[in-house]
Amino acid sequence: MNTNQPIHVNSEIGTLRRLLVHSPDAGIGKIVPRKSEEWLYDDIVDIEKMRAEYKEYLKVLLWVLDPDKIRGRHTGGDFFKPSNKDAYFNSDKVMDIERLLIRILEKEATKQRLVTHICASEECSFKITNLLMELPAPQLARILISGVISDGDSDVFVFPPIPNFIFTRDIGIIINDHLLLTKPAEAAREREAIITKYIAYYELFKQDAANGDFSDRVIELQEDKSFLLDDPKKRGTVEGGDVMMVSPEHLVIGCSVRTSPSGVEKVIRQLFSRNVLSKVSVVKIPPKRDYMHIDTVFTMVKRNMWIVFGKFANKDTQTQIAATLQSHKEKAEDSNNEVVVTQFIRKPLADGHYDIETKALPSLEALLRQVCTVDYGCKEEEVDIVYCAGGRFPYDEREQWTDACNLLALKEGVVIGYDRNKETEKEFAKRGFNLMKTSTFIKQMEAGANLEEVLKGDTFLLLPSSELSRARGGSHCMSMPLLRDRV
Repeated sequence: MNTNQPIHVNSEIGTLRRLLVHSPDAGIGKIVPRKSEEWLYDDIVDIEKMRAEYKEYLKVLLWVLDPDKIRGRHTGGDFFKPSNKDAYFNSDKVMDIERLLIRILEKEATKQRLVTHICASEECSFKITNLLMELPAPQLARILISGVISDGDSDVFVFPPIPNFIFTRDIGIIINDHLLLTKPAEAAREREAIITKYIAYYELFKQDAANGDFSDRVIELQEDKSFLLDDPKKRGTVEGGDVMMVSPEHLVIGCSVRTSPSGVEKVIRQLFSRNVLSKVSVVKIPPKRDYMHIDTVFTMVKRNMWIVFGKFANKDTQTQIAATLQSHKEKAEDSNNEVVVTQFIRKPLADGHYDIETKALPSLEALLRQVCTVDYGCKEEEVDIVYCAGGRFPYDEREQWTDACNLLALKEGVVIGYDRNKETEKEFAKRGFNLMKTSTFIKQMEAGANLEEVLKGDTFLLLPSSELSRARGGSHCMSMPLLRDRV
């Protein structure tokens, strides 16, 4: 596997060339109901059905990004797992975290560092640490991810599982040619962050690491000294679902239940001090699990089109609703539900320093329209804000919950999302999109169809989602783009 390919993302819509994913692992099937909330699931899932749905997602990605790795080969069983050496697809364009983890664990010095780091974080005994050190890389990788040592007849928990690892968007974001390593808000995701850090330095930027110089293109947020904070709960956290590279000089970052104001501030200062880009727009959304990250509320489809949860799109509507409330307490609570958009613009100075200009935007919709018209030069009348389920209650709230706004653009105008949001599908059909089941796409490609013909024009690929959606993340969440064509 060649991981020394360029890393660059400057939009949400440039043709996708390379990404990082993680197939559902055994740990997801080990979640028990009494621990589901702690491990950030709303329910337990049927792991076999979930894997079947994810396999369709993976097959679409391979046919689009790396067809030679799937054409004419058997894709049954667990072809998506690197432990199955005979069947594993082993792509360097659709890259699985477990495969990269195995690679770094095959190097003894890196293995010792990583195992020691994780065992200290998980408060393991010296005996367990030594046991893990003796295991071969493939088995060790599975244990570090699933948390379980399995001998075929029984399972022994060493760590809690990290079932959210399938949502690779949250662990890191490529911003132009830099990688921002995110900082999870919940303890259940800390092991993901540790593993991702080692993969970033020892695989994605391994040429720099081999030379003894860790790449300055990896951005780590400064460690919080929680014991010095007046309120340790105010530590800086950032998750990748709240970070969108919407155009070459413009980053949008959410302030949400998972991304804190302190974390947002640290990201802005790091990016501006490194002169990575010139504009950051901060979107504050309600701190509720319903709207966990901004990519559960809006994602980009084309340079002139967004899919949005209509309840948050236009501030005037919220103001009108708030005005109808009678008690002061109700008004105060409602103000916490308001969407607030603030823009920070880097202004270079002659001495090499910079100033920051700050301005408020009237609504989320105003921001999305600005990206289309200012960043991409679209005419105002060309901008299309698509409301999920047409903005109709109660369908809009139901479909937002099942990730109708969480779409991954494979290229401009070609997106993949869940098949269960029927009212949202109608909105795309009205706009001339070809609605195609992922199973249909896969069958056509297996029959020898030409990719450009199958995905000709605007297309919405519909992914089966009865179990995937229960994990509370969509196709956008399940991807960490490493390389897109520049726009």
